[in-house]
Amino acid sequence: MTNPLEVYADIWCPFAHVGLRAARVARDELMAHPEPILIHAWPLELVNGVRMDAARTAEHVRELREQVAPTLFAGFDEASFPSTTLPALALAACAYRVGSSVGEAVSFALRDALFERGEDIGDPVVLGALAQDFAVAFETPADLDAVYEEWRSGQARGVKGSPHFFCANVDAFCPALDIERDSSGHLSLRMRSSELETFLKDCLDS
Repeated sequence: MTNPLEVYADIWCPFAHVGLRAARVARDELMAHPEPILIHAWPLELVNGVRMDAARTAEHVRELREQVAPTLFAGFDEASFPSTTLPALALAACAYRVGSSVGEAVSFALRDALFERGEDIGDPVVLGALAQDFAVAFETPADLDAVYEEWRSGQARGVKGSPHFFCANVDAFCPALDIERDSSGHLSLRMRSSELETFLKDCLDS
């Protein structure tokens, strides 16, 4: 039996969108019968004490598209950037209570809604439609409590940022991407496909 791959991430983190997509592809290639990825809430608005800045996120999206992910972020719309991800994270937590496969599917669907279709995942109508698509009932106090509990769990485990991967006795912050800043302050990015594959092999076999 393999160890579960756990990831702490926020939905509006564009680096997590790229990293999770890459991890899912690598997992599917390595495992004959893939186990669901357990994506825990790492709410950056609570971590940093302020909501994510839409303009700065749009800049990161442009840099990611130009340097490492030309096929992603096709429909990202800065004007539809959400004011919070807490309700969306609550929906994901609720979906995981239904089942790990449902939780993974909803977690990826939320990111696709934001980054690929330009939808406001803070809008209750958008979340309601997604919940209906996956037959998930949410927006109970327990769902939001689960978000705070996962945040506290991440703090206890030493999460460094979004996304942070854990599996058995190994962990890595954003193993799919090498992220640096150049002399002008812009991001210099490259995919670390071999490093990600090595991490997954190590953690799934440990």
